[in-house]
Amino acid sequence: MGNNKVAVLSVSAIVLVAVVATVAVTVSNRYSQPEKTEFSTSNKNIKDFCRPTDYQATCESSLSEVADNTTDPKELVNLAFQVTIDHIKKAFDHSTVLSEAAKDSRTSDALENCRELLDYAIDDLKSSIDRLDGFSLTKLDKFLDDLKVWISATITYQETCLDGFENTTTDAAESMRKALNSSAELTSNILAIVINFDSALDSLNLGFNRKLLSEEYPSWISPGKRRLLQQSPAELKPNVTVAKDGSGDVKTIGEAVLRVPTKSNDTFVIYIKEGVYEEQVQVNRSLANVMMIGDGTSKTKITGKLNYIDGTATFKTATVAIVGDGFIGKDLWIENSAGAAKHQAVALRVQSDKSVFYNVRMDGYQDTLYVHTKRQFYRECTISGTIDFIFGDSPSVFQNCLILARKPLDNQQNIVTAQGRKDRRQASAIILHNCTISADPAYFRPEEAAHLPWPAMEGVLEDLRAAVAAGRPDRPQGMASLVRRLRPQLLLLHRARQPRPRRRHEPEGEMEGGEGHRLRPRAEVHRGAFHPGQRVAAEDRRAVHSRPPADD
Repeated sequence: MGNNKVAVLSVSAIVLVAVVATVAVTVSNRYSQPEKTEFSTSNKNIKDFCRPTDYQATCESSLSEVADNTTDPKELVNLAFQVTIDHIKKAFDHSTVLSEAAKDSRTSDALENCRELLDYAIDDLKSSIDRLDGFSLTKLDKFLDDLKVWISATITYQETCLDGFENTTTDAAESMRKALNSSAELTSNILAIVINFDSALDSLNLGFNRKLLSEEYPSWISPGKRRLLQQSPAELKPNVTVAKDGSGDVKTIGEAVLRVPTKSNDTFVIYIKEGVYEEQVQVNRSLANVMMIGDGTSKTKITGKLNYIDGTATFKTATVAIVGDGFIGKDLWIENSAGAAKHQAVALRVQSDKSVFYNVRMDGYQDTLYVHTKRQFYRECTISGTIDFIFGDSPSVFQNCLILARKPLDNQQNIVTAQGRKDRRQASAIILHNCTISADPAYFRPEEAAHLPWPAMEGVLEDLRAAVAAGRPDRPQGMASLVRRLRPQLLLLHRARQPRPRRRHEPEGEMEGGEGHRLRPRAEVHRGAFHPGQRVAAEDRRAVHSRPPADD
């Protein structure tokens, strides 16, 4: 099919069925013997449909129960989504029962968070089903990207639910893990099927434009939003003005958020005048296309101090939480002032799809910025912290940002990023593009300890992979990864500590010095001289190679 023909087509149910069926046959040919490629029975069809998944037995048994001898590939896709939703609903109901019996406060909070997170998961899967029946064939690749992002988020929500049971004293954690086991496998299977469909579609060479482009902004940021980012509050004509001194429409940000219409396609602008706003702010899922603009990163400050040590689950410690899609934040200062001794204390949590943050300052210590799920873009922002201070499982891009390591506790080291992927197919990555990583100017080395290494960048120089997309020990899949249209770039590192030999307990791994991309042992790199602004890239034997592709 040529490009001109594709350009004038839109997907009807009949065309979609034809495409899915063609791809299904192609997939079947990959995995089956030639004489077994025809769909002769429903069971055979289901086996072929489930073959690309990691949990084939779960896929086959769940679909066999509801398929009613169907051989329609599109119907199988719909059923796969619906069966997964049903299993998550069962886990949701299970969390309600457990919550009624929970005596431990942390367990009760964890179960409450589970209900919220599983509700997000169900909503994203329902949105995926709603989109299956109508979209332009010329935008099929973008639709598949959407599906991969939304399904990946569903996996993350289930995992975040289980994370909340850390340090609880009841058996609720194990009970919820068992309740979520089937839904986790089914969600993973859906993602595998969509990705396999995407690969098969590429192999059919239908003429879709899949070229990777190097752009100043991600392609999903519309021209309209780009114009908004260049305008001042006066030019934007805000819908609501927040002023603590009473000179605006309301005195608190929370009051302004209550005025946002639900599920609106129009941008709703909230102008927050200079001042310190001590409040927890949440833009809920139903509040789309909200823009918050302040008077600057030293003037408009939103601050809170919720933290894990004082009894709040990490997921709920955020000073500002953004859930509604299409959010824009500009010229703001967001802080969690709890301090290093309070451990996990989030300044900003984001799960808003296609959200943009421009010239926003985020200050905290452990877990400052929670890039939880879905597509996010940060430009000319400042993020400071100590441990995992950029963490989460979203496909997020940081461009021209300043990342500052602050002084941790005596028994801690700085780790810049922690990418939390669970499933190897998830569309998630933390991409740092032309960013500067340095030490907070307030983090200095005492004169009496001048002979000791300056540990501000310990985590980065120990294994520079952490600066790009670190995997946690309990997240074996959480390593560097790329999604379409995102390309890794070299980082700008400021040398923030003295070189030293590798400790005996450190892994040998390899790093890559900037000049000539010559691989050298990590210890040798530590002994080398890093000058401010020198470009450095790195790789770990377990990680995907992070060197950018050669120029075309």
